[in-house]
Amino acid sequence: MIDENGAKYLGEGISKCVTLSSLHLDLKHNSINDDGVKFLGEGISKCTILTYFNLNLSMNIIGNNGAKYLGEGI
Repeated sequence: MIDENGAKYLGEGISKCVTLSSLHLDLKHNSINDDGVKFLGEGISKCTILTYFNLNLSMNIIGNNGAKYLGEGI
């Protein structure tokens, strides 16, 4: 089960893949919260040549602030 810390580590790892052009993350049914989404968004925003992006965060514990963080980060 991925939680806030797991999302932070994912975001950090993704941020190092700056030449990534395609990303599909299926993270449904985890415990990712607003802060976890913020970390993911920050990491994904480093991928400046990303042309395909698919992210499934259904069945997590993300509220309005998390959606805002993700929108600002990407």
